[in-house]
Amino acid sequence: MDAAASDPRRALPALHRLLAMPECEILVHVRGRDPVADAMRKELAALRKAGESFDARQFFAALEARLGAAEGVRRVLNATGVVLHTNLGRAPLAGPAIAAMTEVARGYCSLEMDLESGRRGDRFGGATALLRELTGCETALVVNNGAAAVLLALSAVASGGEAIVSRGELVEIGGGFRIPEVVAQGGARLVEVGTTNRTRLPDYEHAIGPDARVILRVHPSNYRILGFTEAPEPARLAALARERGLVSVEDLGSGALLDLARVGLPGERGLRQAVADGFDLVAASGDKLLGGPQAGLLLGREDAIARCARHPLMRALRPDKATLAALEATLRLHRDPELALREVPALRMMAEGAESLSRRAQTLLTLLPEAARAEAVAGDSLVGGGALPLARLPTTLVALHPENMTAEELAARLRRSRPPLVARLERGRLLLDPRTLAEGEIGDAARAVAEALA
Repeated sequence: MDAAASDPRRALPALHRLLAMPECEILVHVRGRDPVADAMRKELAALRKAGESFDARQFFAALEARLGAAEGVRRVLNATGVVLHTNLGRAPLAGPAIAAMTEVARGYCSLEMDLESGRRGDRFGGATALLRELTGCETALVVNNGAAAVLLALSAVASGGEAIVSRGELVEIGGGFRIPEVVAQGGARLVEVGTTNRTRLPDYEHAIGPDARVILRVHPSNYRILGFTEAPEPARLAALARERGLVSVEDLGSGALLDLARVGLPGERGLRQAVADGFDLVAASGDKLLGGPQAGLLLGREDAIARCARHPLMRALRPDKATLAALEATLRLHRDPELALREVPALRMMAEGAESLSRRAQTLLTLLPEAARAEAVAGDSLVGGGALPLARLPTTLVALHPENMTAEELAARLRRSRPPLVARLERGRLLLDPRTLAEGEIGDAARAVAEALA
C-alpha cells in the first residue's frame, strides 16, 4: 500500500508549494508573506495532529478564518438590518463625534483642567452640563457602560442592605449577566416582590423592612411580558421610595433622548421621562438609542450622584478622554431633534423611509453578478441592542440564491471578505438589508458578493 494513502499526513504539501499556489497570491498581497506563512504552518500542524488529508478548498477557507481571527477588531459591513447590533459594535458614531475623538486623541486635551483658573477641573463637567440641559436632572456622572452605571449605583447606595425588585424584572442581558448577580456584586441582598407578570405597589410596601435601601426598577431589555400583566406607575414607585426614606433607582437600559414616535417607534421610555418621574438615580447606556459611544450614564439628584462619585469604584469605571469627547459631541446634536435624526447614524437608519430603502435595494441588485440570483423581497429590520424587541421596521431586502454553494457557505465567504460583510441567514436564504449599509457601502457589499461567488 502506498505510504501516502496509508497515512494522509505524508501527502500534506510543503509550505513553499502552498505559498506558490494561485489561491495564496491574494492572501500574501493583502496580509503579507510572513503572517500568511505563519498561519499556514499552524494550519498544517493542525492537519497533522488530526491525521486529516489535504483538501485545498477547505485548507484555504480555514487559513482565511485563522488570519481573520488574528486581526482583532476591524471595520465590518453590516447587512443584517439590526441597527444596534451588539456583536458589531452597536451604534456607529456621528461625524462630529468621530471628529471630537480624533481631536482629543491626536494630542493633549483639557480632560481634568479648568482652563480659566489653570487648576484641576471636572472630568465630567461638559457631559454633565449637557445632560442637565437635555433631561432636567440635577446632575450626572459618566462611566464606561450601562451595566457599570447600575453596579456603581447599587454599590454606592444599597451595599449592606436590601434592594427590592419585581420578579418580572429579574432579567438576563447579553453575555449571561443577570440582575440578581449585579445586585449581589453591589453588596446588596435581593428582595423579590410580586410575580412574573403582575406586581403591584402594595407588594413593594410590604417588602420594605429595616434593612431596605433601594427600590430598583429594571428595563425589560430584549423581551416583553404581554397579556395579563400589571406594574405600578414609575412615578408612584419613586414617590414610595421617597416617602419611606429609600433611594429609587431605574435601570433604563437604552437611554433614549429623542421621542421615537418621530420614527414610528412609540413606547420606549426615555431619559427625560425617568428623571421627571422623580427617580433618585437613572442608569442608561450611551451607545444604544442615544447613538453615541459605549458609555454608562447616571443621572439624578445631587446627593445620590455625590455618593456614587465618592465611591472607590468610580475611578475604576470612569471613561477615557475619547469616549467623553464623542459623548459630548453626540449630546450636542440632540439639542436639535431634527439635526439628531439627520446626523446620528442609528437614528437616521431607524428613520429611513420605505421609498429610500427600496431605491437602495434596487441599486444593490443592479450591481450584483448574475450568479447571485438575487431578488428584492419585503421584510423587516430590527432595532437591536436590547431595545424595542417587538418593533419591526419595514424594509426591502435583497435575497441571494447562489447556484454553486449553500447560503451558509456564501455567508462564511462574505465574513472573510475585505472588509467582512455580515448578512442575515433566514430559512435557507441569505439576505442583505440596505438599512444598515451606509450609502457608500452599497458598492462595497456588491463587490464582496461578486468576489465570494468567484
